[in-house]
Amino acid sequence: MHLEGMAGELSFENPEFLWLAPLALFVAWWWGRRSRPALRFSDVSRFGPRPGRRATAARRGGPALRGAACLLLVVACAGPRRPDLVTQLPAKGIALVVALDVSGSMGAEDVVWTPGAPPVSRLEAARRALKLFLAGGAAPDGTAFDPRPGDAVGLVAFAAVPETVCPATLNHSVLFKVADALQPKGGADAGTNIGDSLAEAVIRLDAADQKSRVLILLSDGEHNILKEDVRDAQRPGIDRTLKPREAAQLAANLGVRVYTIDAGGDPPFGAPPDAVAQRFAGRKALKDVAEMTGGKSFQATSGAELLAAYREISLLEKTDDRAPIYRRYFDYYAWCAGAALVLLLSAHALDRTAWRTMT
Repeated sequence: MHLEGMAGELSFENPEFLWLAPLALFVAWWWGRRSRPALRFSDVSRFGPRPGRRATAARRGGPALRGAACLLLVVACAGPRRPDLVTQLPAKGIALVVALDVSGSMGAEDVVWTPGAPPVSRLEAARRALKLFLAGGAAPDGTAFDPRPGDAVGLVAFAAVPETVCPATLNHSVLFKVADALQPKGGADAGTNIGDSLAEAVIRLDAADQKSRVLILLSDGEHNILKEDVRDAQRPGIDRTLKPREAAQLAANLGVRVYTIDAGGDPPFGAPPDAVAQRFAGRKALKDVAEMTGGKSFQATSGAELLAAYREISLLEKTDDRAPIYRRYFDYYAWCAGAALVLLLSAHALDRTAWRTMT
């Protein structure tokens, strides 16, 4: 139920309680008709009828105040509220997990982010593109990104082993701080485990409430972790590494769309044939993952290409314009309940002072 007014629109969260409004009239009628206590006195000649304002107020005031208090309690139960027309909360967006490669090769400073400026590392370029994609702003080429405040976004970082470094959150500033702290890994953590990173991200998305669930995987290499390379520490001998296509099938079964971004580029000139074949096989694997899940695969070796990939993903995963806009509400039920209490206390006090009667 809505009531239009000059100050905006007043609505009730539980309007069915308003059907109890006639109860206020019954309370007022009952209180006016109730039997009052009598006072025995030997001579009542001096207490004859004395019409006046005080007598009228005493006779009608008590029922009126109690009826009004009852009406206010009914209105409080109905939950009166008015929307905050200034502060608007975004409609519910998508659930998104970004699987970001942090293997040693992501530290290579060969990405031209701004023409004429020194190149930045692949990991740094990935961070900058992610921030523009989520927070919005102007790209180096002048293209503007719209912010996505309604998306619940998580971050999975992976090299040889994936790790959820930030669970899905609407507080994107926290996610950005976590992403800024990531560093390329090497040594015992060297490797690119795309299969398990996809599975880890899918697990996080499976717990999301949003209907639309999206996974973005950015890597500059190919899956090079074999099953015998990674074992479950608590269950020796149990393989736990998935191939990219196996993880993609899991994502497809759960309705998760996967967008893949290959940031590795073409193999260098003069590379051994097996290295060339491995590079193109890794690129094809990322493309297959995207196609199996209804997503799309991109190749991005520069800042412009990386931003173009995120721009297209933003258009493909745009929040439905017809989605409702949720606002904050100012609730007035507490004020109504407080006013009812004040009226009841006032009626009680007046009945024992100014409205005191003898019958």
